[in-house]
Amino acid sequence: MNIDELKRLTKTERLQAMEALWDAMLDDEGDIETPEWHERILEQRKEMIANGSAKFVSIRELRASRNQ
Repeated sequence: MNIDELKRLTKTERLQAMEALWDAMLDDEGDIETPEWHERILEQRKEMIANGSAKFVSIRELRASRNQ
């Protein structure tokens, strides 16, 4: 399935597909290793929240910024 086919699905169908993918991944043997860069980003974000420098936006602001 390619991106164009996915875009033709309803939101409900896309959510069902995502749930099916997650369920399939959970059934896989072995763990997926978190990349080092991902852990660094999460640590940076935690630090920004702890020291008060993190900036948050509402879902409305996020959606508006994506439509520009």
